[in-house]
Amino acid sequence: MPLRWLRKPQSWSIPDGGSLLVAAGPQTDWFVDPQRSAEPRLDAPALVGPSSGDFVLSARVTVDFAGTFDAGVLVVHESDDVWAKLCFEYSPQREPMVVSVVTRGVSDDCNSFAVDGASVWLRIARVGPAFAFHASTDGSSWSFIRHFALEGAGELSIGFAAQAPVGDGCAVSFEQIAYEATRLDDLRSGE
Repeated sequence: MPLRWLRKPQSWSIPDGGSLLVAAGPQTDWFVDPQRSAEPRLDAPALVGPSSGDFVLSARVTVDFAGTFDAGVLVVHESDDVWAKLCFEYSPQREPMVVSVVTRGVSDDCNSFAVDGASVWLRIARVGPAFAFHASTDGSSWSFIRHFALEGAGELSIGFAAQAPVGDGCAVSFEQIAYEATRLDDLRSGE
């Protein structure tokens, strides 16, 4: 699929044709505070391409964690007001975690589970008008994270992002990237 930057990175490369390296600049994020105590942040680098119909997108995400909320992200983007992200993120307790955010005007924020190490597999699946997020520590057995719908879920883009909301920047590697135009039949099977 043709790819484009929603927001440009500090740097990026495709070192071997099968992986993507993205560096987020300092204090960059995709988040709209539900308390409205801060201005919306929509400035983290995101590389996306168009997608329609059912699909499954997955990648092994490795993050060079330094600052709180540094993250590597798979993203579904309809507009700057309607989007969702599945993150491998550094918690305030200094633990790598799987975190999901769905934004419909404002963002929610849901922590899922801590990960021992700097890598995890993330997966987004579209099933009709809905989406499912999954994560895996081994790339074969998938934990169900979230099931949700976006506004119209018509024209949308999917892809990769990096963020460093409070830190000096963050480097993320996306490897073993896989995209299939297929339907994930059982969201809770672990497959």
